[in-house]
Amino acid sequence: MNETPNLIYIKELAAGSDAFEQKITSIVKREFPEEQKEFLQNYESKSYAKAAENVHKLKHKIGMLGFEKGYQTAVDFEEGLKNNDTSLYPKFILILESIELFLKTL
Repeated sequence: MNETPNLIYIKELAAGSDAFEQKITSIVKREFPEEQKEFLQNYESKSYAKAAENVHKLKHKIGMLGFEKGYQTAVDFEEGLKNNDTSLYPKFILILESIELFLKTL
């Protein structure tokens, strides 16, 4: 994986408003760990339909944090989970781990 998380999209969205940038960043920092945990619980219990719903929520944060290919991986993984196809799990987990580490630095 050669993509790394960044705040470029959020900075563009904020258009120079530090308050807006901080608000969006704090929302992502709060929601991401909860959504990641819920995804992992559903995935591990083989509740793939619920896990697909979790991926749906997570993919927007993945896109916000600069992952273009990662966003597409999430879209494909979400669809795969709906058909009990878990083949993209390793790639998806790498994306989540990268974001988790990045958010700890903010």
